[in-house]
Amino acid sequence: MKPTHLALAAALLSPLSAKTYDVVIYGGSSAGIAAAVQAKRMGASVVVIEPTNRVGGLSTGGLGQTDIGNKQVIGGIAREFYHDIYLHYQKPESWKWMEKPAGNFKVDGQTITEDSERTQWTFEPSAALGVYNNWIKRDQIEVIYNERLDRSGESKATARSDGYLINTPGTTAKGVSKTKGRISSITMESGKTFEGKMFIDATYEGDLMASAGVTFTVGREGNAIYGESFNGVQTANARAHNFVNGVDPYITPGDATSGLVKWIDPTGPGNEFSSDHRVQAYCFRMCLTNHPENRIPFVKPDGYDEGWYELLFRNYAAGYNATPWINSSMPNRKTDTNNKDGFSTDFIGQNYDWPQASYPQREQIRAKHLLYQQGLMWTLANHPRIPEKIRADVSKWGMSKDEFTEGSGWQQQIYVREGRRMVSDVVMTEHHCIRRERVTDSVGMGAYTMDSHNTQRHVNADGQVRNEGDIQKGGFPPYPIDYRSIIPKSSECENLLVPIALSASHISFGSIRMEPVFMILGQSSAIAAVHALREKKALIDIDRSKLKQQLLDDKQVLD
Repeated sequence: MKPTHLALAAALLSPLSAKTYDVVIYGGSSAGIAAAVQAKRMGASVVVIEPTNRVGGLSTGGLGQTDIGNKQVIGGIAREFYHDIYLHYQKPESWKWMEKPAGNFKVDGQTITEDSERTQWTFEPSAALGVYNNWIKRDQIEVIYNERLDRSGESKATARSDGYLINTPGTTAKGVSKTKGRISSITMESGKTFEGKMFIDATYEGDLMASAGVTFTVGREGNAIYGESFNGVQTANARAHNFVNGVDPYITPGDATSGLVKWIDPTGPGNEFSSDHRVQAYCFRMCLTNHPENRIPFVKPDGYDEGWYELLFRNYAAGYNATPWINSSMPNRKTDTNNKDGFSTDFIGQNYDWPQASYPQREQIRAKHLLYQQGLMWTLANHPRIPEKIRADVSKWGMSKDEFTEGSGWQQQIYVREGRRMVSDVVMTEHHCIRRERVTDSVGMGAYTMDSHNTQRHVNADGQVRNEGDIQKGGFPPYPIDYRSIIPKSSECENLLVPIALSASHISFGSIRMEPVFMILGQSSAIAAVHALREKKALIDIDRSKLKQQLLDDKQVLD
């Protein structure tokens, strides 16, 4: 019997030792799973190491309302995901809590799945997890759960005189073995070691990238760094997702000597357009339901502090009259619920340390975010200082009993909108997003608005509370993402790809940072990794024409 093409490819790429993999992927995010599927298709041996007990990252962690921009540029394995979501919802048994729609599922009256596409872009977390688990089983992908990289001694970014945070490259963490510019193995806190030829960092934080001694930044670059317009401190653009006029910032209204109300940054806002350490806010993307049999009512959490919500109360007293959330409908009477307006689910200013924090520190930050958001939901549903109509609206909803059952409807995955960002030979900037500057070797496309959530609360010149950092700049067509932005400088590491914490400025990352794009870049990373193995070259030196042809053969959209 003749060996199959796949078997020949596997024999070519894989060593005799079962302990050494062609591709080691750290992070079972959407990018990590897409990369693993692609690597297996090309005959490479692959392992996915996931620090938690759940794969899929935000795609299975509550972000069911896909931010698309232009869905025609989503190809390859990413489009396969949304096709499989579509197939899931074609089954009558997938509709437990509502009748299957006669036509296509709609959100706010807009058709998400078109008849000609056979794709669906809105879904329950459990549906997304089901798709990824099916892929893992189908392709026999080895996934190692609950193993965290030993990050002891990793590089840290520090501020320059202009406020720009950047690390000093070259220092590797205890958990990364690196020889002559190449990673040979990574070691977990448990002591387990994974040897590999190529490595992919598919974490939201860029943990492996930083631990490998690669240059990175945290926070916002000032406009002067890359000649941008929408980076750094942006008080003049702080119009959306803000407080109504007249919200007093002081504990005793009108008395500055009484101190500031909770969650106002006394050091803000900083000089306009300047660099700073601030990171756009995180939250939990809640999966709510209004179905009585599946609803868990909001409860007051242990440790609740009414003072945390004083600015919310004052915003209503000053004239705000809406429910502060974006409550997007998902199948089965569920939602993807996100931040909206001046005081909402984003815990502004409380996540600055997350990207570089230790694991215990991250657990503390997550716990504080969870307490804040659980307290917020109880407050909106029950507190007498909230208008009655808002309480009535919010009280109809609750957590879903059949989602994130281990947390009574609350997920482990916090919405890390931005972590570390690599600094490589090509840094994607707003100039690339608006096509003022073109890339040479596309590995996929971005298509979303340049979008940053707020980063701080401060007192303005009028003595009122304002949020700062929200930027929403669109009106540009899809744009290609450069291959060199997903690989480090060759002098720093020759065999690492970074599809999420890629080389991008804060504001361009605000456009790139969408789950479909991460899937695209994960797949392209795996293609480049296997080509580097076949050609026996560093990632920077592979034949770009062969890479492009393989990307096109695998249905990536490059321009």
